Amino acid sequence: MTFQKITIPVIAIALLAGAPAAFAGETPAPDGAKVYFINLKDGDTVKGPVSIQFGLAGMGVAPAGTEKEKTGHHHLVIDEAIEGEELNEPIPSDEHHKHFGGGQTETTIELAPGSHTLQLMLGDWSHIPHNPPVMSEKITITVE
Repeated sequence: MTFQKITIPVIAIALLAGAPAAFAGETPAPDGAKVYFINLKDGDTVKGPVSIQFGLAGMGVAPAGTEKEKTGHHHLVIDEAIEGEELNEPIPSDEHHKHFGGGQTETTIELAPGSHTLQLMLGDWSHIPHNPPVMSEKITITVE
């Protein structure tokens, strides 16, 4: 009985001790790190398909899965926001969240005609935003 009373709490503590490694704040971003759009600015009107170039200052680009200090990979957030507790989780991969885990620094995407918001966010080796998050200003573009 004593063995069981001691073993279960010890195992639970050991399992929980590893859990924080998967949350934001565990991969620090250097002071002044920033991502930005090179070829687009807020209010631009563009024709599709839309070419987007990603800029990064103060950090390097590394493919997803590469755990290297002061690096990350790009994510493009389209017509959505990542905020609050979502900053503690891996960035989703869907039509609103495009991953560039191969270390890509540009893309061409199809967007429906109309107004769209775009934001860049750097993810760490496991797609989780850095601490503090390295994200661009959200811009609005119009696709003709």
